[in-house]
Amino acid sequence: MKEVSSFIVDWLNSYSKKSNTKGFVIGISGGVDSALTSTLCALTGRKVILVNMPILQTSVEYQRAQKHIENLKSRFENVEALEIDLTSVFQSFSSKMPFETDNYLLAMANSRARIRMTTLYAIAQVQGCLVAGTGNKIEDFGIGFYTKYGDGGVDLSPIADLTKTQVFKVAKDVDVINDILIAKPTDGLWPDGRSDEDQIGATYPELEWAMDYKGDEYELSSRQKEVLKIYRSYHNANKHKMDPIPVCEIPEELKENLLSL
Repeated sequence: MKEVSSFIVDWLNSYSKKSNTKGFVIGISGGVDSALTSTLCALTGRKVILVNMPILQTSVEYQRAQKHIENLKSRFENVEALEIDLTSVFQSFSSKMPFETDNYLLAMANSRARIRMTTLYAIAQVQGCLVAGTGNKIEDFGIGFYTKYGDGGVDLSPIADLTKTQVFKVAKDVDVINDILIAKPTDGLWPDGRSDEDQIGATYPELEWAMDYKGDEYELSSRQKEVLKIYRSYHNANKHKMDPIPVCEIPEELKENLLSL
């Protein structure tokens, strides 16, 4: 695994140099993906800004994020941290929404992620840094388990070619704290602290299997068939996140007609 982490660190360094930026800004959730991403960024030796952005966060999620931040700051001189409590911003936003939007939990969960994205980009622009994404392969290219223009709004994705299982292995290799390694994955967007598995209905190893499965479905167990159904349902519903934004391509003859008007 040392080779994998070293490869990503080199890639991060190269990208930052080519883009003439100073380093990276990362939102810290208390989960393994942001913990690994921020550690890899820290290993570049470039400027790293960790941002904890609680919005009505559970105490467990908040404390886990803080523990990781303190651990990384103690290990790397190039790491600094900010805490920006966005709860009042989110509540103000919610109070202005029409159609009782604040009663639609998924819409408001996604709004949390988009407020955080806006915060990260404001900091990154001022500091001359890149916003580092924290999505893994299953989330980014399998089931689309992220918020469009929220945590999906990033400048580069260091771990998006790693499955969740691989993320845990590399995270252990670079000494991410044990509290995060043993925690159930969660997106931190729900007031009840529900895990990813609670939301999706399948574990990450099951989803990884489904993403790669190409065999005869008649030979599968009932649970395997159920997992395939879950995977395909998410993948198809979320393709709009993973595919390029559709552009209405106007026929040349119609555009030529515009010139004659």
